[in-house]
Amino acid sequence: MHINLKNKNVIVTGASRGIGKAIATLIVKCGGNVALQYNRNKNRAETVKKALGPKAKLYQCDFSNGLEVGSFFNKVVKDFGRVDVLINNAGIAIKSDPEKNDTDWIDDWLLTLDVNLNAAGLLCKKAIEHFRKDGGGVIINIASRAAFRGDTKDYMAYAASKGGMVALTRSIARAYGKEGIKAFVVAPGFVRTEMAKDFIDAYGEDYAISDIALNRMTEPEDVARIVAFLASGLADHATGGTFDVNAGSYVH
Repeated sequence: MHINLKNKNVIVTGASRGIGKAIATLIVKCGGNVALQYNRNKNRAETVKKALGPKAKLYQCDFSNGLEVGSFFNKVVKDFGRVDVLINNAGIAIKSDPEKNDTDWIDDWLLTLDVNLNAAGLLCKKAIEHFRKDGGGVIINIASRAAFRGDTKDYMAYAASKGGMVALTRSIARAYGKEGIKAFVVAPGFVRTEMAKDFIDAYGEDYAISDIALNRMTEPEDVARIVAFLASGLADHATGGTFDVNAGSYVH
C-alpha cells in the first residue's frame, strides 16, 4: 500500500532525533511538507533539515514555556498557509527517585508534565481551532506503553504524562470527529533511540530484547510507518484508537 502525503503540511515536534526524525523523514518521502520543532541542539536539527531539503522548515521552541508553544504554532501556520497534521512527539524522561527531597522531585515532575503533556495539550487546542476553520485535520499523539502498564518508580512522572496524552487524544476524537478532526495515539515500547541509550549501556541490548516478543529491538522507523499511515487518512474510522508499537512487550 502506497502512503500518499503529497502537499500535506505536517508539524512534527521533537524532530531532531530518534522517533521524530524518522517520522519527519518518512513524511517527506511520502510527499509531505514538514515543520520540524526542536529545542536545544541546533546543529543536529540543521543536519536533519538539510537532509530533508526544501520540503522541511526548522523551528526552535522551548516546550517548557507555554508562551513559546502558542507562538510556534502560529508561525507555522503563517509560513505554510495551513496545517493538515499535528504530530506531538517531543518528550523527556527525567530519572527522579521518589526519595529526593520534595522540592527537587516536584521540579522534575512539573518539567516533565510541561514538556510532555502541557505543551502537547496547547498544540492540540491550537490545532483544533485551526482545523475547525479549515476543513478538519489529524492529530497524532505519541504516548508510550508506560501509559498502560506503568513505569519504574524513577519515571512515574513520565508514565503519568503519557497517560494524560491518551485521555487527551480520546477526548478530542469524541468531541470533534463530526467536524473532520481525527485523533490517534501511537504508543511505542522500548525503541532504539538516544533517550534509550543510557539504559542499553547500563543493562545491555540482550536484557532489553528479553522483555519483548520479537527478535530485535523496535527501531524509530517501525514507529514512523504507523504514524505516516494514520496521517494519510487511510485509518480515519480508527479515530480515538491506540496503536501499540512495542514488539509484544505489553498487550492490552
